[in-house]
Amino acid sequence: MKQNKLTLLVLAAGMGSRYGSLKQVDRIGPSGETITVYSVYDAVKAGFDKVVFVIRKNIEKDFKELFSRISKHVEVEYVFQELDEVPEGISINPERQKPWGTGHAVLVASSKINTPFAVINADDFYGADSYKIIASHLLDNKIEDDERFCMIGYRLNKTLSEHGHVSRGICVLSEDNYLLKITERTKIQYDGNKVDNKIVFIDEQNIKHSLIGNEIVSMNFWGFPIDIFDYLREKFYYFIHNYSNDLKAEFYLPIAMDELIHEGKAKVKVLTTPNDWFGVTYKEDKEITINKIKDLIKEGKYPSKLW
Repeated sequence: MKQNKLTLLVLAAGMGSRYGSLKQVDRIGPSGETITVYSVYDAVKAGFDKVVFVIRKNIEKDFKELFSRISKHVEVEYVFQELDEVPEGISINPERQKPWGTGHAVLVASSKINTPFAVINADDFYGADSYKIIASHLLDNKIEDDERFCMIGYRLNKTLSEHGHVSRGICVLSEDNYLLKITERTKIQYDGNKVDNKIVFIDEQNIKHSLIGNEIVSMNFWGFPIDIFDYLREKFYYFIHNYSNDLKAEFYLPIAMDELIHEGKAKVKVLTTPNDWFGVTYKEDKEITINKIKDLIKEGKYPSKLW
């Protein structure tokens, strides 16, 4: 099928427990832009026609006020990721507050998306070239719909915070850059200081395991055909039946994709980008992010005021 439309799905329903506030609406640009505004700006320039935001109802008013100017440049829709967005008959632990995770966040947007689409986190800066690269793959009319699964990969040592641990999907690739395996590691950090460049992940038994630093990781920048919703719906059904009473279990998108790859239902192309990733996992990351945006403006990559 010929493809000429693209949707950007922005995951913005996270609670930001390590950051201490709603980093999705934190302003880091010189004219009050958030990271998300830069992401949408890059996506529109790369050919995306529509943006769907996944948010929670309790941030709807603030979020829509802040992002109202985006709707003048691209079609915008909103969906809500709430704890009761589960199959009928499922009983949820009433003490649960944490959202059901990134896989669930993608799934709740299914009613708003009818084109190939890319998924990003609201608080991650991926770089303008990354959007062009993923758009080119999703719009490639020489490939079939089931070949549109893709992911932008980044080097692990370019995605860490100096201020604490981060979660990353560690990838194993084939010789022709297809994803063979992805393992979600929720506690990756420098062992000591950044200068020593020793990187470890800490497992559930609190044991440290060394990492090299040049591993390719997922920063949750995926490209999908709309078939992904059928797959995720099936995966979430089994997840929620097992974990509906759990206070912290999450339906991670990378874990769902790893299962689909091993079941032969998805073949994911890992796309390389010349851009560096940066973002705000911790409050202390904010100043670094602000300065990086200033540098990009000085280089002429962005105007001092977007739109």
